[in-house]
Amino acid sequence: MNGSFNIKRIITYAALSLAALTFIYPFIWMIGASLAPLHEVGNMKFWPAHPTINNFQLMIGKIPIGRSLFNSLLVALLTTSLVLLTGSTVGYALAKLQFRGRQLIFYIIVFTMSLPFQITLIPNYITMVNLRLVDTYMALVVPFAVSAFAILMFRQAFQGLPQALIDAARLDGCSELGLIFRILWPNIKPTIITVAILTFIGSWNEVLWPLIVIRNEQLMTMPQLVTLFAVGGRADSQLGVKIAAAVLLALPVMIAFLFFQKHFIQSMASTGLKD
Repeated sequence: MNGSFNIKRIITYAALSLAALTFIYPFIWMIGASLAPLHEVGNMKFWPAHPTINNFQLMIGKIPIGRSLFNSLLVALLTTSLVLLTGSTVGYALAKLQFRGRQLIFYIIVFTMSLPFQITLIPNYITMVNLRLVDTYMALVVPFAVSAFAILMFRQAFQGLPQALIDAARLDGCSELGLIFRILWPNIKPTIITVAILTFIGSWNEVLWPLIVIRNEQLMTMPQLVTLFAVGGRADSQLGVKIAAAVLLALPVMIAFLFFQKHFIQSMASTGLKD
């Protein structure tokens, strides 16, 4: 019996290792290709024979990658902060406050999650034009400041907390905002981290919207600049230089996930829909 169990465990680990390798291999190849000389990229199987940082140097010399990195970090951090603020306050209201139409509002919010962003693309652009926000950081932040997914996640997390905790805080004179951020937030850290990571990744990877509302190169985000760099001719058809730009684009997201993956997985595994 024990021998059969060990065989099953070995098979399971082997299958999981193989699956992990299929996901990891493209990333390793991408990093290797970014360090490979131009004549090695096409024939490289796993890692270049003569690694070099020449591709990164060429890329930095052709585009203001440092400025775009700052822009992306600024926009992603502002968007994430606003989503955490709006998501937690609306989620708290839907989970713990009693008012007419609460369930209807919740169902409408859930319904909007099924609508692709492209449907609201033109109305959002017209709004940005009317507000004179085109070619500003606010044009990249405002349309994404409220997230239906964040509201759903916070609502579910708050519903899992005991009402006695909220009642005790109110008896002590705590305001509603103080209750959310000082009392409830410390008890839902996995949810906060999950929403923060997904929002940051979504904002960081956004390309279509920046291409529409930003024309000033000094305000361009990193995905936007890398996209224009790859398809606009500045890379001079050098595949290694394009891959180097892609590596720099993916690196911050990979680092963030590595640091917070434990909380991310815990929150996604424990979140369920409650009425």
